[in-house]
Amino acid sequence: MLVRTERHPAVQELRDAGIEMLSLDDVYETAPDLDAAYAEIVRRVIEAAVFSGSVVYAVPGNPGVAERAVGMLRVLAAAGEIELEIVPGLSFVDIAWARIGVDPMANGARVVDGRNFVVSAAGRSGALLIAQCDSKFVLSDVKLALLEVLPPESEVLVLQRLGLPSEAVFSLALEDLDRRVEPDHLTSIYVDTGEALVAGEFARLFSIAEQLRAPGGCPWDAEQTHRSLSRYLLEEAYETAETIEGLSIDAPAGEADLDAYALLADELGDVLYQVVFHSILAEEAGAFTMADVSRGIQDKLIRRHPHVFGEVEANTSDEVLANWEMIKQEEKGTSSIIEGISASLPSVLYALKLFRKAETLGLLPEGRAGALAELDASVDAVRQGVSGADDPIIGDLLAAAVALSRADGADAEAALRAWTKRFRAHFLATEALAASEGVDLRTAEPGVARALWGRAG
Repeated sequence: MLVRTERHPAVQELRDAGIEMLSLDDVYETAPDLDAAYAEIVRRVIEAAVFSGSVVYAVPGNPGVAERAVGMLRVLAAAGEIELEIVPGLSFVDIAWARIGVDPMANGARVVDGRNFVVSAAGRSGALLIAQCDSKFVLSDVKLALLEVLPPESEVLVLQRLGLPSEAVFSLALEDLDRRVEPDHLTSIYVDTGEALVAGEFARLFSIAEQLRAPGGCPWDAEQTHRSLSRYLLEEAYETAETIEGLSIDAPAGEADLDAYALLADELGDVLYQVVFHSILAEEAGAFTMADVSRGIQDKLIRRHPHVFGEVEANTSDEVLANWEMIKQEEKGTSSIIEGISASLPSVLYALKLFRKAETLGLLPEGRAGALAELDASVDAVRQGVSGADDPIIGDLLAAAVALSRADGADAEAALRAWTKRFRAHFLATEALAASEGVDLRTAEPGVARALWGRAG
């Protein structure tokens, strides 16, 4: 007889009755992960059956409940590769429902795996019986996932060693789950999330990212640091911005271009993965978790929108921006409203952010007429002569153009990017026209290139 684990009182009772058995506990200790462990268990069971003609594989409770190796044996039996007989037993689940006083048929309670909680419970709500909570690490993972949707003081029920003389059933606050519970292989947790969903697709994404980073995952992911990833965050952000340019100018209003939106969804996924990756690295450093990031932005949004979540009144965008800047100053404890702007930003974006701050104080030229006057003055100054590439007059001219774009309600960065896109397309069309006429633009006279440029337009 093979037994999945010796850590069960029934094993000693069977031995006392003279039944010899071999434990498979060593598989869990040597396998790199649970998938590999279950695969090795199945291999050993089949190997023993081939050697002896038949074998008994005994598991705690009901072999049809939360036994992945049994499920794998079922698949082999269905394919005709082995003969299999399953003898049902009393499951811990049956005792659990009695102790909890819950009829799963009536309230839709589900059994989920604590060792893989963020995935197995993803998208679920209501009553959850969380099995295999056999370590502090598992309890911590379960707690963090539940804290995404439940207050820290929410009550959870702990069930340990059900049906044994040392059985314990008690409740405690969710925040104390991994502090006050000493888990063992017979520990389960019961919680009711109400209508709140345990994180769904995002939880699965986070689980995949963790697996890529973990031992046995992806070598490239394992080598990354915050600094090595920074370039990818910038690249993904720029690619997302470029994709947004493919949407209609009034999107989301009007008829949606589903193909353009599909590209945007893909790019946003790349940006989201960067956020997840940095959060995992920070968690490894013991600095913060993805839950901290989520809670932080939630708190910030609520704090900076007192006109929505509080008693402050703000009926226009200008009033909202003024409140926003005041709150940010108070949060950062600084007297300067521009201190938080990074000087490493691209120049157009940097100018835009400075203008946004200045606008809240009424420091920009008034309206479009004022912005045009600034631009005209800059153009006149340039016409009078510029001493060098770094002359401030050119900076004044470019800044005046950015200010005008803001006065017109346009985004200078987006407008310039759109211009470069048109310019690139025109350039490619000119090259194609030249190639069709056998003209090498690199050696052609400037007049020839300009003529082709005009015809390509």
